[in-house]
Amino acid sequence: MSKLRLMVVDDERDNLDLLYRTFRREFQVHRAESPLDAIALLDSEGEMAVIITDQSMPEMTGLELLSKARVRFPHTIGILLTGYSEDALEASEDMMNKANVFKCISKPFDTQDLKALVQKAAEIYQTNKQSA
Repeated sequence: MSKLRLMVVDDERDNLDLLYRTFRREFQVHRAESPLDAIALLDSEGEMAVIITDQSMPEMTGLELLSKARVRFPHTIGILLTGYSEDALEASEDMMNKANVFKCISKPFDTQDLKALVQKAAEIYQTNKQSA
């Protein structure tokens, strides 16, 4: 069985490398250093099962990126990484729903917790695709 596709988006290379190493065994991992790179990757590669993105980046926020991805790929599950507390994002709960944000994770994150969360997101993605 082929691996599900996972995209990691962060403008900090160290974070991208960490996320790649964390998930490369279980997923086909695609890396993007900016939201615009991520959109170009979606254009060339197509749907991803899960997108993990930093919230605070140049060009556009992680929420904006996930919203754009959701329009084209409604089954893709988004996970948002943030240096801010979740309280700061609650004001944009409507935006989080539109972007199909499965979970918001504060940095620094525990890699084992993130792995479990991504596995759950991948299961939800597969269930949604099968029932579509």
